[in-house]
Amino acid sequence: MLTLKLITEEKDRVVRGLEKKHFPNAAAAVEEVLSVDKARRQAQAELDTNLSKAKKMAAEIAGLMRQGKRQEADEVKAKVAQLKQSSLQLEDTKSRAEAKLVTLLCAIPNIPYDIVPEGTGAEDNWVVKSSLKECVEGKDTVGNWDANPVVESARLPHWELARKYNLIDFDLGVKITGAGFPVYRGQGARLQRALINFFLDEARAAGYEEIMPPTVVNQASGYGTGQLPDKEGQMYHCEVDDLYLIPTAEVPVTNIYRDVILEEKDLPIKNCAYTQCFRREAGSYGKNVRGLNRLHEFSKIEIVRIDTPEH
Repeated sequence: MLTLKLITEEKDRVVRGLEKKHFPNAAAAVEEVLSVDKARRQAQAELDTNLSKAKKMAAEIAGLMRQGKRQEADEVKAKVAQLKQSSLQLEDTKSRAEAKLVTLLCAIPNIPYDIVPEGTGAEDNWVVKSSLKECVEGKDTVGNWDANPVVESARLPHWELARKYNLIDFDLGVKITGAGFPVYRGQGARLQRALINFFLDEARAAGYEEIMPPTVVNQASGYGTGQLPDKEGQMYHCEVDDLYLIPTAEVPVTNIYRDVILEEKDLPIKNCAYTQCFRREAGSYGKNVRGLNRLHEFSKIEIVRIDTPEH
């Protein structure tokens, strides 16, 4: 979430960054944030003024009572009552402005570095760093590797292989739960478990601390990693407890450090986690969602590294 300080002090830079990301009505969105914040600050200022006046009036009432001037004291009390009523209205105005401000700020994405090129697709990206220099130069470095191989018509897609060797039962998943919830069985279940262990062991060998987090998170955690409010419709929500099933272990693991100030000397912090993940994937359909594509529940190994920008 962008800070109010950044938006206020570097408004033009923020607007340029949002426009580079093709954020709709960037200038208007920023102006609305500033307008709502102004209303919030004005309500707070008037509340502070009312509080100051009320304190002075309380002292005045006490002095009048000591002097036996009850009628005058009652008149001041009436003014205090009016101040309290005004303050209640101002509190409501401030609360509504604060809630709207959070909603507006959460809807605005982060802005890119100035050096990031503007574009509409992957073809507009720059290759800044590659582990294989030859790949950047367009050379074939891995045997007969081809980015677009020709697949023989006799080859079977993975969902048919899974059915042929009884590795994954998609129909049974539909029976038990619904589409997008496959049942792994036999060698398929063993392979899934072996892959989970393999990737966790590899991550631990690379210095990542293994975490076993909850698979449900609260609203604050969803906002902490940006899933909310942007992807609220894509997350499974338990309304009774106001909890969300995680779409990735990144959500609970990253939120370990929410509201925590980290010392640079303690970086990098490296965590890995295996969890089941859940995504509604509303609107997905067609050939690209067959088999293990676009599942509603799937296993995932996540690695999270918190480090300085240059790393």
